Amino acid sequence: MGYRNLTDCVNDLEQSGNLIRVTDEVDANLEAAEIHRRVYQSGGPAILFDNVKGCEFPMVSNLFGTLERAKYIFRDAFENVQRAIQLKVDPGEALRQPLKYWRAPFVALQMRPKAVRTGPVMQHKTRLSALPQLKSWPDDGGAFVTLPQVYSEDVRSPGLMKSNLGMYRVQISGNQFRADREAGMHYQIHRGIGVQHKAAMDAGKPFHVNVFVGGNPAMTVAAVMPLPEGMSELTFAGALAGHRIQMVKQANAASIYAQADFCISGTIDPQRQLPEGPFGDHLGYYSLTHDFPVLNVKSVYHRKNAIWPFTVVGRPPQEDTVFGELIHELTGPVIPTVLPGIKAVNAVDASGVHPLLLAIGSERYVPYRPTDRPQELLTQANAVLGQGQMSLAKYLWIIDEACDPELDIDDIQTFFVRMLERVDWKRDLHFQTQTTIDTLDYSGSGLNQGSKVVIAAVGPRVRELPKEIPSSLSLPEGFRNPKICIPGVLAISAPTSSSGTQDKAMLRSFCDTFSAESPISRFPLVLLVDDSGFTARSLNNFLWTVFTRSNPAVDIDGIDASIQDKHWGCVGSLVIDARVKSHHAPPLIENPEISKRVDAMATKGGPLAKYL
Repeated sequence: MGYRNLTDCVNDLEQSGNLIRVTDEVDANLEAAEIHRRVYQSGGPAILFDNVKGCEFPMVSNLFGTLERAKYIFRDAFENVQRAIQLKVDPGEALRQPLKYWRAPFVALQMRPKAVRTGPVMQHKTRLSALPQLKSWPDDGGAFVTLPQVYSEDVRSPGLMKSNLGMYRVQISGNQFRADREAGMHYQIHRGIGVQHKAAMDAGKPFHVNVFVGGNPAMTVAAVMPLPEGMSELTFAGALAGHRIQMVKQANAASIYAQADFCISGTIDPQRQLPEGPFGDHLGYYSLTHDFPVLNVKSVYHRKNAIWPFTVVGRPPQEDTVFGELIHELTGPVIPTVLPGIKAVNAVDASGVHPLLLAIGSERYVPYRPTDRPQELLTQANAVLGQGQMSLAKYLWIIDEACDPELDIDDIQTFFVRMLERVDWKRDLHFQTQTTIDTLDYSGSGLNQGSKVVIAAVGPRVRELPKEIPSSLSLPEGFRNPKICIPGVLAISAPTSSSGTQDKAMLRSFCDTFSAESPISRFPLVLLVDDSGFTARSLNNFLWTVFTRSNPAVDIDGIDASIQDKHWGCVGSLVIDARVKSHHAPPLIENPEISKRVDAMATKGGPLAKYL
């Protein structure tokens, strides 16, 4: 049942027409990544690069390039895992539909990892420098592992069931890392490995970490699965793989995944850090160089005929978008049980996931009178921001389900329209200042430093949203080219950002130019951007520009703004300064020479041509 290893998966995908094999030489330095991006964007198949320049190991990418292919890979176990999760939500369902759920108890048996003495991954040894030296973007600081399964055990209670498996990027060359002896480990403060890092620091000793690459694709999904702290990802991987995950027990070291293609084994000194990065990341910008933990590499293992899987991240959508879709299909039914009153949540992929959350909640506690202002909705918003990676959100827009019982959380434009038809800027903005945001988000005041805002909407529609620009609209000097992004949202090209103090003064001056009776205030949301044409060209451009380039407490102002009882609000338009600032990270741009090389591949024909 299911694949035992990555080779089984690759062979099956090739036989079913879901994978193409490329025999021409391809360079892991930028070229493979650009090919991958183009094939993904065209909805193409998985790609096996048989001939990697200067490397003995083949590479495979785009395994999860479509939701259909991802579900095909897990076809033997996907429905059973879904049903097991549904039973967690409603155990009584097994009694009502016993034939549908009869396999669910067997899923639990498959979840427990299995200790073994040895495995295929330990057949051979190599060096970091012999692995594929994958660089995805021109200014990346070195070669990175982009589909790592980082396995670690707690120094207080080592063992399989209290281990952590996460996907944290791993830099295997460049910067100050000693060649073949050190690797950079970029993990953030909210991740499970961070708890183990703190425990090792308190104990004053290093902790063991193994980086698995390849093996059953279920291990890759388990590494990104948002499981409760203390629950081993190995159990979930076993359920999705359809068999128990085999782990090689090690004396005085962390266990090794027996069926992995590669394992980079070592320890982390919790007191030591080195510069890691830059790295082109999933917000569409580079995450810059910062100090992060160092993996002291002791051994690099690989199985016979090992295959190196990789992905490429960048401005969404990319292949990691499908991970989110897959996880949503599996865990969507659980959300109301974890967050009472919340009906649905969407971490918006087009905005880079963490900057923007949409939620549908419910005002349940006031049935005897109409709800005229957000009440329980704010309690639910705080609960959302207290959950795992959702705590990284900068913007949380939450609406009462009664506003539109048919509202689909994935219909983003309609969601914004329903919100903007109802929101009261005098009352419905709730800021958290001087707090933490995503490490990869450079819109804030420093690493991990920024702000959040909750925007809540309830009740009947209070305004019609304009779909045309008023002929009487007049803009201050230097502001030009107003464009409508979606109904009720106006983007305006503004002067180039200069400094923080001057930017705040410019934003306030712009707002002071108008009143709540001005034509511009027909638009509840106004955006100051570098290029209004680009911002308004598509919904994705609007989402990416606004929510990756603004820090709520700093970059939000409004027309006829005031403070009452320490609560900020405005009567006219809410205005967001979403221009590129001097402290922001640079956006990701392809290398033109590599682009020409890939263009040439397309013209010569072959299996890749129609996807490039």
